Amino acid sequence: MKTHNRLSTRNMILTGMFAAVLAVMSQLSLPMPSGVPMTIQVFAVALCGVVLGWKLGAVAMIIYILIGAFGAPVFANFGGGLGVIFGKTGGFILGYPFMAILCGLSEKVKSLWQKAFLCIIGLFLCHLSGTLQYMVLTGMSFPAAALLMSLPYLLKDAVLVIAAVVVGKILKNTKT
Repeated sequence: MKTHNRLSTRNMILTGMFAAVLAVMSQLSLPMPSGVPMTIQVFAVALCGVVLGWKLGAVAMIIYILIGAFGAPVFANFGGGLGVIFGKTGGFILGYPFMAILCGLSEKVKSLWQKAFLCIIGLFLCHLSGTLQYMVLTGMSFPAAALLMSLPYLLKDAVLVIAAVVVGKILKNTKT
């Protein structure tokens, strides 16, 4: 009797590859005065969720976080270690699995706009997580922390997320 193996070798490889893609895209960064570097990480997170689905997308993000937690320089500007995750900007990283989940759930809707909307909600959760952690660690008010850590990046990140939805749709329609 043959059993259905949900975690196929293909899925394991794709999950690891997307964690690696995020690690590479994290290095494409521009340091900013706020301490949050300008990156294209959210593109990789959204793409991961859209292509892999919510479960494997979240797993890829957790793998990425764990690799970085153990000190591998996979975070922006070749950062790594628990100090980054629990530091002032680590809340954004901790928000990645939630963003990937919402982007992955977008595969259940047909409309491109509905997909983009779910992914944008995931982006807001990621920004909320990052802003809250920054607020707690610095003692800033929520509005002040959001103005410094989130609002300057939202438009760029929203465009990246929508681009990831489009690219993800193309990748999913490509026969492998």
